[in-house]
Amino acid sequence: MTLQKLLESLEDYTDLRNSIQQDIDISGISFDSRILKKGDLFVAIKGTDADGHQYIQKAAEKGASAILIEDETKVPENINIPFIKVSNSRKALAQLAAAFFDFPARMLKVIGVTGTDGKTTTSTIIHHILNEAGHKTGLITSINAIIGDQVFETGFHTTTPDAISIQKYLAEMVAAGSECAVIETSSHGLAQYRVEACEYDIAVLTNITSEHLDYHKTREEYITAKSHLFELLSSSYKKNNIPKISVINYDDPSYCTFRNYDANRHFSFGLSNKADFWADEISCDEAQLTFNVHTPKGEFKVISSLLGEYNVYNILAAVAVAYSQNITKDKIIKAIRSLKKINGRMELVPHEQGNFNIIIDFAHTANALKQALQTVRAFTENEIHVVFGSAGLRDIQKRKEMGIVAGKYADKIYITAEDPRTESAEAIIDEISAGCLQEGKEEGIDFYKIPDREEAIEKAILSAQDGDTVIACGKAHETTMCYGTNELPWSEYRVVQNALARRALILTENSADKKE
Repeated sequence: MTLQKLLESLEDYTDLRNSIQQDIDISGISFDSRILKKGDLFVAIKGTDADGHQYIQKAAEKGASAILIEDETKVPENINIPFIKVSNSRKALAQLAAAFFDFPARMLKVIGVTGTDGKTTTSTIIHHILNEAGHKTGLITSINAIIGDQVFETGFHTTTPDAISIQKYLAEMVAAGSECAVIETSSHGLAQYRVEACEYDIAVLTNITSEHLDYHKTREEYITAKSHLFELLSSSYKKNNIPKISVINYDDPSYCTFRNYDANRHFSFGLSNKADFWADEISCDEAQLTFNVHTPKGEFKVISSLLGEYNVYNILAAVAVAYSQNITKDKIIKAIRSLKKINGRMELVPHEQGNFNIIIDFAHTANALKQALQTVRAFTENEIHVVFGSAGLRDIQKRKEMGIVAGKYADKIYITAEDPRTESAEAIIDEISAGCLQEGKEEGIDFYKIPDREEAIEKAILSAQDGDTVIACGKAHETTMCYGTNELPWSEYRVVQNALARRALILTENSADKKE
């Protein structure tokens, strides 16, 4: 594709050297000089940790065909290739990526799911219902991207991939014959314009609680970032009279804020009968969740293998989306029943080491931790053992709050590392333990400070008795643990299995000792 053709996708730009009239071929787009290939357009982005303008010289030396910038004071005089100036290089990157892949979102029904908690689960349920109902659908979440029968990793600690990856995934969905795409859409992805050219047709809000205030600074800024999804919905490309639809949690305090954004149709969901889709007669145990769904066209009962009453909201949101696509209640009921689990989301780990439960969950906010612990309390006969931490260089406000939640709802607490990054794991643990102490918990009896996460999980599993539940929160599906600036391999599942093997060995040794 020529540079001139690519630039037609931008809202505004300045050709600093009057050179774009030439037939300059662009073979790819890159914002990372380390992986840039000869013939690429290099987009210099000012990031939180590094400024891409510092790598212009390197990009040119590696064979960039042209360079797009937003700070012309950092353009070297000795580089004789086209320089294009824009006001926002992040936004331009998304628009250029969409153009490079021939605007794939315009050939799909695109569903965006945002919110603090429940994004992955809601996105996955929507994807599952649509596919089961015969609408071939792709999926992009923090766990992976699913395109047809193929599954791709989506990155380290990232909910929404970079703009180039998103557009590439969407293009592959189009090539695979997909009709719809579901995108888990984070506040970072929205604030950093990664999803700017996704041409949304349906926008879903799960809820808003305090999270990522390290980045957004205030709750108001956080809500503003989330609301950008609904701004994009109202302004996105119109596709053959496909209506723009908003689906919003009626019970969330931010409902009115999000309801004010334009859409052709608005749907609400919640536990209040004032919502368009609401639930009652809710029942939940360690095996299944059941409840009645009330819709504008009548009511029906659903049975789900997903644990936790909070999943009522996630399922209701998905039902509202399915309803908007004219999927029948019988297909909705069947699809919900057939979805057995979501990786790292209240996932029960089968084992034969005693009559106690082990659960892996992604809860990493105070609200999510509370919901997780309340869920397991409903089916735990004796004690709850919770293992969790809080990420370094992220929202510090939630650390003590999570300690308070654990102190209120768990019996044994193992505070440990969760991607400490360049912070001290011990210092983060101390901040969390302050919340436990506030709830009257005593170190060494009710809670333990164990920086080594593998050791913490092992201690919890070795300590569990019949009727107990061990729940490990915060890492779930993630495949690395960040210490300093290094991403080290990590598997919560492997660590749990190792702990179970260790427990089995100890039991065998104890049994042998008794026989002697």
